[in-house]
Amino acid sequence: MARYKGPKQRISRRYGVPVFGAHKVLEKRAYPPGQHGPRARRKLTDYARGLAEKQKLRYCYGLLERQFRRCFEEAKKRRGNTADTLLQILEMRLDNVVFRLGYAPSRPAARQLVTHGHLKVNGRRVSIPSYNVKPGDVIEARENARSRQMVVKSLESAAVRAVPAWVTLEKEAAKGTISRMPTADEIQPIANVQAIVEFYSR
Repeated sequence: MARYKGPKQRISRRYGVPVFGAHKVLEKRAYPPGQHGPRARRKLTDYARGLAEKQKLRYCYGLLERQFRRCFEEAKKRRGNTADTLLQILEMRLDNVVFRLGYAPSRPAARQLVTHGHLKVNGRRVSIPSYNVKPGDVIEARENARSRQMVVKSLESAAVRAVPAWVTLEKEAAKGTISRMPTADEIQPIANVQAIVEFYSR
C-alpha cells in the first residue's frame, strides 16, 4: 500500500509542528515552505483549519486517508467521547505501540519491523501494522537472533525516551505488556482532535 515518501520537513514547516518527531528545521525556518512562506498568510476558514488538524494527525500516525476515515467511523460507533476514542484507536495500533515501547526509533521504522515479521503478539507472529492490540496483550521480539538484536539495539538507543504509563516494558527480555487503555492526557496529540471530529461531521 502507498505511503507518504515525500519531504517530511516540508510537512512539519507547513503545519508549524514537528509532525514526524523533533527536528531543528522549525528552529531555523519557523515558517511555511515556498517562496511566499515568510510572508503573512491570509486567515484560514473553519474548513481549512479542520483539514489541517486532520492532516497533522494522519501524517503523524502514517495513515492514508481511507484508513484514517475508517478509524474515525469506528470511533463514532463506540460509546463515549468520539475524539478520545479516535485517539485510543490510533494509539492501540500495533506499529504505534511498538514505537511507544522503544522497539523502533520512529513509527515508519516500527511499521517496517512489524511488516517484516520480527515481532510476536501473545506468542503468535503478527505482520500487520494496523493490528489492534488490547489490554493484557504481550508484544515481544521473535526468538531468532536477528529480530532480537534489532529490538535490543533500539531499546538501548531509546533509553532517553520515556515509556508511557499504560504499557509495561521488560527491557532485558525485550517484552512489553499493554497494562490498560491510554487516556487523552497521556497521548498528548499534536492536533486538535475535536476539530477533526467536527471536520468529518460536516
